Amino acid sequence: MRMMMRILLLVSAFNGLTQRAWCALSDSGHDVGVEIAPTFDSPEALTAAVADADPDLILCPFLKHRVPQEVYERWTTVVVHPGPVGDRGPSSLDHAILTRQERWGVTALSTVEEMDAGPVWATSTFPLPDVPVAKSALYNGPVADAAMACIAEVVRMVGAGEEPVPADELPRDVPGTGELPLLRRPAFEIDWSLPVEELARRVAAADGAPGAPAQVGDERYCLFDAVATTDVPDPEAVPGSIVGHDVDAVALAAVDGTLWVGYAATLTARRGTKLPARLVLDPAAASPRRAAPLELAETRYERDGEVGILTIRSYNGAMHTAQCHRLTAAVAEALAEDTSVLVLRGTDSLFSNGIHLGMIEAADDPAAEAWANIQAIDDLCETIAMADQLTVAAFTASAGAGGVMTGLCADVVLSRDGVVLNPYYDMGIYGSELHTWTVAARVGEEVADQLLTRRLPVSAHRAAELGLVDGVGPRDTGEFDAWLAKRAAELAGPAERSAAGDVARTRAPEHPLSYHRTIELAEMARDIFDDRHGFAARRQDFLRKVATSQTPERLRFAGPRTAHAEVR
Repeated sequence: MRMMMRILLLVSAFNGLTQRAWCALSDSGHDVGVEIAPTFDSPEALTAAVADADPDLILCPFLKHRVPQEVYERWTTVVVHPGPVGDRGPSSLDHAILTRQERWGVTALSTVEEMDAGPVWATSTFPLPDVPVAKSALYNGPVADAAMACIAEVVRMVGAGEEPVPADELPRDVPGTGELPLLRRPAFEIDWSLPVEELARRVAAADGAPGAPAQVGDERYCLFDAVATTDVPDPEAVPGSIVGHDVDAVALAAVDGTLWVGYAATLTARRGTKLPARLVLDPAAASPRRAAPLELAETRYERDGEVGILTIRSYNGAMHTAQCHRLTAAVAEALAEDTSVLVLRGTDSLFSNGIHLGMIEAADDPAAEAWANIQAIDDLCETIAMADQLTVAAFTASAGAGGVMTGLCADVVLSRDGVVLNPYYDMGIYGSELHTWTVAARVGEEVADQLLTRRLPVSAHRAAELGLVDGVGPRDTGEFDAWLAKRAAELAGPAERSAAGDVARTRAPEHPLSYHRTIELAEMARDIFDDRHGFAARRQDFLRKVATSQTPERLRFAGPRTAHAEVR
């Protein structure tokens, strides 16, 4: 008989991995609470909060702060480190990408005084691709999968009364690891004399933070979202100069090819907001128009018989106004094909989180830009919802807020295993994207109200139980793609298509879509222009990564300790 435990997630932020752990443990029946470490002003205060919770186990899937000795000596405390056995230090993934490691891993260790030096509960390794992968994609993909495997093993071992093993008694599956130093921004400096593949690798390793600093013309920038190509469009160009653009991406000359950059930020005394590279590096679009590599394409359309597949890519899941217009046009064009089914999917590491807060904040009139952005994404939602073809939305990666709601406008909604959905708005805005129709149409008014007001993430499987999604496919990307293609082909058959259409019609809105859009935009106007719930301040705090001031009550344990078995 499996023992249910009271598990505290002690974290630095309620990020994607923490949410995935929270969902998996809650779905398994454990009593799960969260404490966000930076919200405590002293180790004593944090210790007191843990004592009040009195958990059977403390898990730290994402923790940059020290655990007080009084905590780890009294409660079993396990840190999930994004490195293999023997690896230590705060820049683990950065080093793995920069040093071209062939394999990497995740290790769950007991917390001790020395960071990442405790005995090992579990470890899991995985191969790294030859082509550099952005740190965020690596973290949200194979690292998160390995972390979840380690967490499951820790919970099993603690429940069974087993003990961890000293690290020096375990084999080193990844050679050459050890205590590695913190890498700061200068470590990722773009040296234009280096091969283009090395430049792309530095950008990938610095993805998210701190960004790869580079001199472009007379200015300093941080570069993100880069792809290396071997073509040389202008042999006379000085390495580091702008040689082309395509939509939002910019091409920079390198000694042996071209570095295409999707996003950039100014770099003066402090780093600016990450924005589409053309707006930062080449705002006048003075460079020649050239074709960017497929890896940076906003959309990619493929056809397989009666099925059209439109892959949508948005960096970090944010979709700005002009991008939403382009996506709407791409969806309309795909719907004009003589196919029976249109699949709308994200990439393996990205789906969408809705409107682009960075573009809104950088605008001369943020309120006007926010209003334009929400109108543009609503247009996209209406185009999907009013399609004559059967539409399928595939959550290939985690999604939040408007990204979830956009997907729910499709007739059939599918998800990859391991995906976490945040079907609510948590930025001081009421939200739009036709959510006043789609959520309730799928799960009923009562559950819809709970999802929108409790503001808690749901796993793909829990979403399927609720009716929010219609099916969950494999976690492995190749297996999921095959599963999705098979499911789409089945839906293209007359009988399946008719049945799916019948189900979709039962969810049809009672009123015109304009009714729901009008209601939502009336609320959004007050949030955007009157700022009644602090949208401006919340947006700024999010972009500046300001730590939350206190752990939200909805994340804490629902009630006092009940009768849990003693496992400490």
